[in-house]
Amino acid sequence: MPATLIRPYVALMKLRVVELLLVTTLPALFLAAGGVPGLKVTIATLIGGTLAAGASNAYNMVIEVESDRLMARTNKRPLVNGDITKTAAMIFASAITLISLAIFYIFTTVWATILTALAILFYVIFYTMGLKRRTSQNIVWGGIAGCMPVLIGWAAITNSLSLTAWLFFALIFFWTPPHFWALAIKYKDDYAAAGIPMLPVVATLRNVQMQMLLHTTGMFLTSLAVVQSAHLPWWTAAITFILALGFGTTLTKINSPESEKSAAKLFHWSITYLSAYSVLLVAGVLLK
Repeated sequence: MPATLIRPYVALMKLRVVELLLVTTLPALFLAAGGVPGLKVTIATLIGGTLAAGASNAYNMVIEVESDRLMARTNKRPLVNGDITKTAAMIFASAITLISLAIFYIFTTVWATILTALAILFYVIFYTMGLKRRTSQNIVWGGIAGCMPVLIGWAAITNSLSLTAWLFFALIFFWTPPHFWALAIKYKDDYAAAGIPMLPVVATLRNVQMQMLLHTTGMFLTSLAVVQSAHLPWWTAAITFILALGFGTTLTKINSPESEKSAAKLFHWSITYLSAYSVLLVAGVLLK
């Protein structure tokens, strides 16, 4: 199949967003296994997770095609451009959903399969169709879908969930709003044009900063709780503190004349924090 035909389908999956989900899935596998997880279950979980997240993003684009037309950030997406039809996108999303669930069921566990199905349903129905246009706290609760890969990775190994898994889930829950609101500050005019009440659209910058600080505090505390619950070495907590300090310092500059520039830095810092922390967890498991 020519690359020009494949490209729109790849774009539907938003693989750059999916990367962050995989970043948290991998340490969950290591933590659940108490060391290096089996190769087969690791590959199956990462491939299945990629397809599940890609399917969720594809459904999202089908549902939000009219909103995407109104936003400069999204008006080049394949459904808006006419590179692919809604019907073709729905067939593709449904197909990779089924493939994803089959992979999880055959190569991992029943619990991982159920959690994957719930994550897709939650993102598409609860967030995209339910919350996104109805509340400025949409990403707070809708972000739960982005926390699910941690539970899925854990369940893929153990077919159960532990306190450490739920603490890791809570960490991602608190991390998501500051991460996404930082991006929304930059694109608040886009969201306003599309009628989507993201917090930076409907609240003052000071209010946004305070809510980000609240979630960042929760993120830091749950980051330490994961380290404690998993009995990782002391230096993992020390490095976590340094990472959180950098995150918090950047956050203090949000409410300033250069708010958009500071928000862009915070957005990238949030990715750095989550990526570095995930690597830290794997290192902690292997070196404890």
